[in-house]
Amino acid sequence: MTAAPPSLALFDLDGTLLPRDSDHAFGEFLVQRGWVSDDAFRRANDRFYADYLEGRLDMTAYVNFATAAWRDRPEAEQQRVLVAFVDEVVRPMLHPAALDLVERHRAAGERLALVTATNEFVTRPIAALFGIDTLIATELARDAAGRVTGRIAGTPSFREGKIVRVEAWLAGLGTTLADAPRSTFYSDSTNDLPLLEAVSHPVATNPGAGLARTAAERGWPVIHLFT
Repeated sequence: MTAAPPSLALFDLDGTLLPRDSDHAFGEFLVQRGWVSDDAFRRANDRFYADYLEGRLDMTAYVNFATAAWRDRPEAEQQRVLVAFVDEVVRPMLHPAALDLVERHRAAGERLALVTATNEFVTRPIAALFGIDTLIATELARDAAGRVTGRIAGTPSFREGKIVRVEAWLAGLGTTLADAPRSTFYSDSTNDLPLLEAVSHPVATNPGAGLARTAAERGWPVIHLFT
């Protein structure tokens, strides 16, 4: 007899498990490190972030912009600045309530995944901090030498793309989202409404005003991990 698939616990990252947007924060960190020095970068970084909050982000343009700040640097330099960013910026953002939430689902034997629109370069070490092995993030295209090109590989995990990527991950495991006896998704953003509507247990987590209204209308639970 084939065992039933486990329940799923899916987590958005920025604004959900972390109180800040990791991609925007990484851009700010590169400004502070002198990798980008002009005010134009900061203004563009802020504009893209505002577009994300308004649900109109052009992911293709944003990934090209965000990776341009570091992708032509030697790989060893890229890794050093990423390690410094995680140690100096991300670790201080880790909140016990967010870590406990992930741990409760792990202890229940559920299958965990971090599902984020932020690119895999920035988020892979952050997923490791939460002990989440499966990262579903926007994948970066690379050339034959393995260098990041500034383009997106495949479907970005943004809006409806999160469903596409989650289903592709589960298909590789021989299952589907509908097969899970319980599927929970935690998010703060209306950008994630497609996946929130697709799971059996959507949870508005530190929600923005738009998602808070939707959660109230639909009777979805609301939790606040940060004060």
